[in-house]
Amino acid sequence: MNIDEFQLRGKEMIEYICEYLRTLEGKRVTANVDPGYLRPMLPKEAPAKGESWDAIMRDVDSKIMPGITHWQHPRFHAYFPAGNSFPSILGDMLSDAIGCIGFSWASSPACTELETIVLDWYAKAIDLPPEFLAEHKSSKGGGVIQGSASECILVTMLAARTQAIRTLKEQDPNTEDSAFLPRLVAYCSTEAHSCVEKAAMIGLVKLRVLEPDEKGSLRGKRLESAIREDVSNGLVPFFVSTTLGTTGSCSFDNLVEIGPICKLYPNIWLHVDGAYAGNAFICPEMRPFMAGIEHADSFNTNPNKWLLVNFDCSCLWVRDRVKLTSALVVNPLYLQHAKSGESIDYRHWGIPLSRRFRALKLWFVMRSYGITGLQKYIRNHIRLARRFETLMRRDKRFEITNDVRVGLVCFRLKESDEINQELLANINASGRLHMIPARVMGKYILRFCVIKENATEDDIDYAVDVIEEHATEVMLAHYEGTEDEFRAKGPKSPAALDKKLVRKFSFTRSVTRDVYKRSISKSSLHDGATPIMVVDDNSQVDTIEEDVFCNSR
Repeated sequence: MNIDEFQLRGKEMIEYICEYLRTLEGKRVTANVDPGYLRPMLPKEAPAKGESWDAIMRDVDSKIMPGITHWQHPRFHAYFPAGNSFPSILGDMLSDAIGCIGFSWASSPACTELETIVLDWYAKAIDLPPEFLAEHKSSKGGGVIQGSASECILVTMLAARTQAIRTLKEQDPNTEDSAFLPRLVAYCSTEAHSCVEKAAMIGLVKLRVLEPDEKGSLRGKRLESAIREDVSNGLVPFFVSTTLGTTGSCSFDNLVEIGPICKLYPNIWLHVDGAYAGNAFICPEMRPFMAGIEHADSFNTNPNKWLLVNFDCSCLWVRDRVKLTSALVVNPLYLQHAKSGESIDYRHWGIPLSRRFRALKLWFVMRSYGITGLQKYIRNHIRLARRFETLMRRDKRFEITNDVRVGLVCFRLKESDEINQELLANINASGRLHMIPARVMGKYILRFCVIKENATEDDIDYAVDVIEEHATEVMLAHYEGTEDEFRAKGPKSPAALDKKLVRKFSFTRSVTRDVYKRSISKSSLHDGATPIMVVDDNSQVDTIEEDVFCNSR
């Protein structure tokens, strides 16, 4: 493809994208295919000779699009938003065309400097403490764009581990670094994201998973009790991962209580994960939920979740960048340059060496919408979530199971977990809406998240109608009346799904009682993607209330 054909095909692709987005509402939300559907449709080997662009696009329509789950669909309410906007798409297009690899300032100065500047912009917009900014020559902190919140938590845990080992080495200089690892312990809540557990596995350290309060918030006394117990047993607390807006229910850990406790122990690094809800702090009225942020050593939030920036764009700020980079610096001769002492080299701030020009799309979005435009977007989602909550509360068959503070509402029928699984399965199987579940405080709940950029009240009202209709059908299917009464439930009611389909569409996995009890005795951290384990005999399992240790593997 030469530049002239690219110009032609590029215009055609813009038209294709616009038509896709214009007609999205008429499509089924989720793909109606089975695993392995694509392999029989494609050749076993790549073509020896290039094919025409028209042939490639025909295959996109006939083979790829049937297997797409439409995350930008107005009826998609699963997970959290997958950021998307036209300025962001254009920013990624330009970044791809420039094609620079910004591992150091010298490799592309604007790539590095714009990232530093736009992270300062965003830190000010959400009112982070000034220590997290890099705008002054005397600044010790700064921000960096990572690929995901998982990377943010991993690199900060590694930095905290390095600092803890360095302190222990001062007391015992003849001991190898690896010998200290079995003593190191990190902490998080059961409501934390599963990436905290993965980071501990990679770092070969212990992770203690603590029970939150009845609102899903990790409290200071619970953390303090665990730390004191571990110190008395010869362990070394070194990292606390807190969450502002948990994956399961958008609960907020209590930083005001947790922060001062962490300060009592010089080795503890306090990280705050605000992957989704952190973006809401661009609105001043939402900032009370970040009270205590001044105690944090690092903070992350994902504009690619809730600030209209396409994936990937996870913003991480640290109070002391030297503590981060000292854990990650690898500096071979061929990567060194004359300006390294005067500039930031982002290859020292994360796992990858190669880095895309991701700051460009964030810059495009912030300039195109402005702070007021982004605030308007966030506020609309919060308003619509509260509308959904109000409408669901009017139906006395349902209960709301979280404090609705941002764009997520957690709800369930006032029935058994099995009936709620059946409800979600029927909704998802219909293709009219898409939601996922979570297990919060021991209950199987349904998560409804406002996703669409320009979502309206009509979108919310439609969703409520669909949910209530399927709830009626599910409840009638379990109605213990006469046969005539059962048949009178009407032609709308679909045939009951078999157990396999209920598991598929309710995101559950049926296991034995013993497997279930073993699983919750290890960890119950949530990622929004792994199926929720349920007992296959529908019997109850005693709740395990004590804190959980996840040893390194």
